Amino acid sequence: MQILRSLSGRLLFLTVVFVMLAEVLIFAPSLARFRVDYLRERLAAANIVSLALLDSDRPIAKDNEMALLKSAEVRSIALQRGGARLPVLRGNWAEPVNRTFDLDESSILGDVWEGFAVLFRNDPTRVIRVMGSPVESRNPMGDKVEITLREQQLCEAMMAFGLRILAVSLIISLLTAGLVFLSLNRWLVRPIRKLTTNMIEFRQAPEAAMIISPDRGRDEISEAQVELAAMQTELRTSLKQKTRLAGLGEAVAKINHDLRNILAAAQILTDRLESSADPMVAKVAPKLLRSLDRATALCGRTLEFGRAEELEPERRRVMLPAFLGEVRDQLLLAHPDSIQIEVDAPDDAFAEADPDQLYRIIYNLARNAAQALEVTGEGGTISIIARRLTSGAEIDVVDDGPGMPMVARENLFKAFKGGVRKGGSGLGLAIAQELARGHGGEVNLIDSTTDGTCFRVVIPDTGNAV
Repeated sequence: MQILRSLSGRLLFLTVVFVMLAEVLIFAPSLARFRVDYLRERLAAANIVSLALLDSDRPIAKDNEMALLKSAEVRSIALQRGGARLPVLRGNWAEPVNRTFDLDESSILGDVWEGFAVLFRNDPTRVIRVMGSPVESRNPMGDKVEITLREQQLCEAMMAFGLRILAVSLIISLLTAGLVFLSLNRWLVRPIRKLTTNMIEFRQAPEAAMIISPDRGRDEISEAQVELAAMQTELRTSLKQKTRLAGLGEAVAKINHDLRNILAAAQILTDRLESSADPMVAKVAPKLLRSLDRATALCGRTLEFGRAEELEPERRRVMLPAFLGEVRDQLLLAHPDSIQIEVDAPDDAFAEADPDQLYRIIYNLARNAAQALEVTGEGGTISIIARRLTSGAEIDVVDDGPGMPMVARENLFKAFKGGVRKGGSGLGLAIAQELARGHGGEVNLIDSTTDGTCFRVVIPDTGNAV
């Protein structure tokens, strides 16, 4: 059935079933009580007939006897006095008695059992004898009243009672189920349907579908709606960022070919500069050539970066004094006047790293520091401090600038979010962190106050570097 496939239909069905089960538990003792009350009513009627007849000395006609028995709805009446049985009305029935019940000695479980036994037996020939006080506390005419009657008579009365109980139970069940259904549909089913519909629409069109509007309240469904709205907002932001990255990758792919040609031409010119007699040109040319080589290699890996992660680092032993000196010289070319750069590295300090990737890590950190110092208009000093550890190398990039604003700290290492300088992309720290983690290391912000900022790069050894 279609209705039972929905949550609301199942709730309605289960509510009716559970209410009916509760009514069944109530029905059993109610049926047993009805049986006892019915039999006591017959005893009470028989007791009244006995009072009327025992006060009269005249014999009663057979027709009148049968009429009295019919009015009492019994087949015979007798009294028990002092252990003796005194017949009152015998009737003209010849069937034997099949079972005798003493209502004064019955139990609740016995009454329940006998009540259901009567219904399932439904024997029209069965005759039962019932005795007991019409009023449980006393019987003015004797110790007990005794009657006989057909069990089918009792069965029919009990069945009529059961049908009335069933009708009332159905009405109560449907009314209760309706109220429960309306309540659950209002406070449970409709909010869940809203959640489900919104999730389906958002899955089909995450960039166009409406973000769910949470209902007011503090229940679990309202909390789920709030969390879903937050998740959808974050997912949409992430999708926009990925779309932007995809567009950036497409743009880079278009200029990659021409850029490599330009760099190749620059390399040829640089090769000629190496043969210049000018000592300054001869000194700068090799550094310029290495920078162009790095730029050309980076362009060659641009498409791989756009399709997947950074390439696995080709690790070898990098002597840090000369390496960091090259980073310093490259930065001084871009910032010749306002920035001072100091390198502090022991002569034997080294790192097991990919030289190009380590260069990008340190250069990005140092360039960010230089840009932060330029913003102040007063310049400053950048210190690049390297040291060996038992497990690897540690390099600090320290500046004496104004420190990082809170928004930059909250979005540290997040692409397009960590940048605070006008025109900045916020990619430098994200790239540095990715490259460091490719080495099994980390880039951490150690401190950032009004007295300066310190970033620490940790590159662990592998023992397999060339």
